[in-house]
Amino acid sequence: MSRGFDGFEVDDFRDSDWESDAQRESYDRESFGFGRERGSKRGAWNGSAQSRRRLEQFREAESNSDRTNGRNAHHENNHPGPNRESQGLPRLQDRQREQYRERDRAFSLRPSEIHTLTEVGKFRVVSVEDLARSAYNGDRFRMENDLRNLRQQGLVERRGTSVFKKESRQVLTITKRGQRLIRRHGFVPEDQAIYSGLVKPKEAEHDAALYRLYQRAVAEIESRGGKVLRVQLDYELKEQLYRKLGRAKVQDKSEAFHLKNGFAQQLYLPVVNGKVSFPDLRIEYANQEMEISRVDLELATGHYHAGHLSEKAQAGFQIYARSEDAAGLRRVRDEREIMTAILSF
Repeated sequence: MSRGFDGFEVDDFRDSDWESDAQRESYDRESFGFGRERGSKRGAWNGSAQSRRRLEQFREAESNSDRTNGRNAHHENNHPGPNRESQGLPRLQDRQREQYRERDRAFSLRPSEIHTLTEVGKFRVVSVEDLARSAYNGDRFRMENDLRNLRQQGLVERRGTSVFKKESRQVLTITKRGQRLIRRHGFVPEDQAIYSGLVKPKEAEHDAALYRLYQRAVAEIESRGGKVLRVQLDYELKEQLYRKLGRAKVQDKSEAFHLKNGFAQQLYLPVVNGKVSFPDLRIEYANQEMEISRVDLELATGHYHAGHLSEKAQAGFQIYARSEDAAGLRRVRDEREIMTAILSF
């Protein structure tokens, strides 16, 4: 459900010092085994044997994704244990806190708290449940202890996504103070965007799911020998494109259109039917050959109609959906003959 090109708000962008104009690395368009279709009909069937084979590949990938979800659910419910985030990392073992100064104040933090602070900042909003599972290996007592310390120091905030208790999910955001601390002490690379605050509460549920989607995608990247370098949300990609357009200061609509397409190409953003398409999440990583690659992910919801799916398929995004939404979206895909896989997570 990436927010469209039109109608963005400046308040979406809380940390604007991270644009890089030297983005010329190779773009891996075949991540996870699905290459981007070339040409204007990339998201549609053509009735050929090749299309039928690709559909079979999509369904096989979807079946594997569903089985993985089932195994993960069983593992989480019955056999909590080491996972990608915590296995082999010293964060949970190191309980000593160090002092970090920011302006006229000192903050006391241990490695797991710094990790939590930076993860929440990178994704703007993270579910407490997902954080416990991915970053704390299911150790809720340790997580709550860390969150208490972070909240008492004014670095994170915790809130619900809905006024209705049954529908509400507990999520975390970092504060401006937390954002400044991350930047001052270089807890993340300079080109990694960090967000503070919850700008659009209505989108919190969707945005919080991106952290869980990220965990799923990164597990695949690392299984292929890749190493994640940074993540980019659609907020950042939109801001970069608008900044370039603003600097150009063109008045002619035709010239602006061509410039927009050129800038989109520089940012590796596809243009579908004259409109720039933004993924919900981009992961930039180094592959086994130490080349810079990227994979663009879209979190589709049950509200997506055929037009949404077709646009994202033509853009070449990897499309994911929650398990409860995947079956319905696949039916729409089949009925409208849209060439894409819809993976569940």
